[in-house]
Amino acid sequence: MTQEQENRNLKNALRILVVDDDPKITAMLKRSLVFEGYSVAVAADGKEGLAAYASFGPHLVVLDVMLPGMDGWQVCREIRQKGDVPILMLTAKDEVADRVKGLDAGADDYLVKPFALEELMARVRALLRRRREDGGQGHLAFGDLTMNAISREVFRGRRAITLTVKEFDLLRFFLEHPRQVLTRDLIMERVWGYDFAGESNVLEVYVGMLRQKLEEGGERRIIQTVRGVGYVLKEQG
Repeated sequence: MTQEQENRNLKNALRILVVDDDPKITAMLKRSLVFEGYSVAVAADGKEGLAAYASFGPHLVVLDVMLPGMDGWQVCREIRQKGDVPILMLTAKDEVADRVKGLDAGADDYLVKPFALEELMARVRALLRRRREDGGQGHLAFGDLTMNAISREVFRGRRAITLTVKEFDLLRFFLEHPRQVLTRDLIMERVWGYDFAGESNVLEVYVGMLRQKLEEGGERRIIQTVRGVGYVLKEQG
């Protein structure tokens, strides 16, 4: 079997749900994704999207924010409560606050309309690739911090810590690379899927929220800032 045939067989096993009320966009995305070998279902509003999610069981969801009735943020939150399927949100808004809202609702990536089809396809491939790569490590630990990546439980000693989806993903990336200095660009690429660098302080905001939760019981700081470079998971010297 050639590499091309192997890649196509892999795609054929992958299902993508597109939720958007613009028939031109859904038709274009379905045509392009099917051409690439994916199995595709479409929905025109939030309720229809949730029903399709339940029946179709997608491996990835492309979700518009501006939907009739139930907006994409609410749909994203409801899907996220049901599982860890990657969610790529589409929106006409290019405000940092809107991007953070979407990511905090549980989205894995965020693409502003109008978008280049090639960029959307690249992000779909990246999200699906990360999903496959994520299948391995279940238990992660550093000092008194432990994480079960399957049940998504996090503890500092015996204290349970409740994290948002993106906080969990960020902490997991740190735990997968302990004592390694991680650049800002690398973290944005691996956790958010693309580069926010120079556009916002979203990473700094999330690190701040994560530190607050990890240190809420008076514990020592373990996410250290490397000025001008990024961050590192290590005990303070």
